[in-house]
Amino acid sequence: MSPRPPFRADVVGSFLRPDTVKAARAAAAAGDLDAAALRAVEDDAIRGLVDAQRDAGLRLATDGEARRAWWHLDFWGGLDGVEVVELDHGIAFQGVTTTPKGMRVTGPVSFPSDHPFVRDAAFVVDEATQRGLTAKFTIPSPTVFDFRLDADQIRTDHYADRAAITDDLVQAYRDAIAALYAAGVRYLQLDDTAWAYACSDVEMAKARDRGIDTDGIAERFASVIRRVLEGRPEDLVVTTHVCRGNFRSTWIASGGYEPVAEQLLAHTGYDGFFLEYDSDRAGGFEPLRFLPEGDQVVVLGLVTSKTGELEDPAVIEQRIRDAAAYVPLAQLALSPQCGFASTEEGNVLTEDEQWAKVRSVVEIAGRVWS
Repeated sequence: MSPRPPFRADVVGSFLRPDTVKAARAAAAAGDLDAAALRAVEDDAIRGLVDAQRDAGLRLATDGEARRAWWHLDFWGGLDGVEVVELDHGIAFQGVTTTPKGMRVTGPVSFPSDHPFVRDAAFVVDEATQRGLTAKFTIPSPTVFDFRLDADQIRTDHYADRAAITDDLVQAYRDAIAALYAAGVRYLQLDDTAWAYACSDVEMAKARDRGIDTDGIAERFASVIRRVLEGRPEDLVVTTHVCRGNFRSTWIASGGYEPVAEQLLAHTGYDGFFLEYDSDRAGGFEPLRFLPEGDQVVVLGLVTSKTGELEDPAVIEQRIRDAAAYVPLAQLALSPQCGFASTEEGNVLTEDEQWAKVRSVVEIAGRVWS
């Protein structure tokens, strides 16, 4: 097995919220449970999730994003100058739409020293370390903020437009990485839907309708990421997960990685790339040829998190061999295609099915990279 992350058997990050957390969050929303009591319930649930990841055979553990309602808005809502607000629209997936929430910029954007994710990260680092595991922590990528922010939600004279926010956004992320590193994080993942949207002609047309200049968009995304990662500590592993949409087992973007592969794989500086390959919507493995030879790893998301049916291990192993025609096997790994609950609603499968998927990833990886 690989000595450092990403591991041969890995996970994207989120898990189905335990029933105890769902009940506690409902009670807190109703005013029947205070913040301290809610956090205590979340603490216990995260300990159980870390145990379950260890028992499944993983060498890493996340907090399952159990404290979050959303994979992205909870982080952005903790930034100075950003508010999470009700909008007149949600995000449209295939046959379902999210609740109408988004972000609004109300002042200079920065990362505060008391951002709640710093405390959250320190907790899972401690719990994972106690069990001999590497803690993995996830935050949304700055490129998603850049892509998803509606121009009419810039409600401050400090910025003339979306582009004017870039420098402050980059610095906010650099400060976030420094704070998370100080909290003990050595394995960080930036979750990203923007790259997947850039693979889709349909989503690029929608972006242009929103006033976004899509010419050279992959180069712009790569520039932002390089600036964010510049000068990070040498022992901090930073990966990204390119998500095609994951809400209640539905999706958004289709299209192979070819339009963005060279910029994503060769020009961002990430240590690893979690790429979804659980359906033909992702196209073939040919774009992986842009991965430079060396230590960077592509983590193949061949096991779907959207349904509970287990994949045939022989089929997964053959697909790994197919990918190895473009990338050395030593630079490949395996994971579920996404998390199991990008929002608190979760995907449509059971907890037993979820952990069976994780165990299958571990077992397959053990055979392929034995």
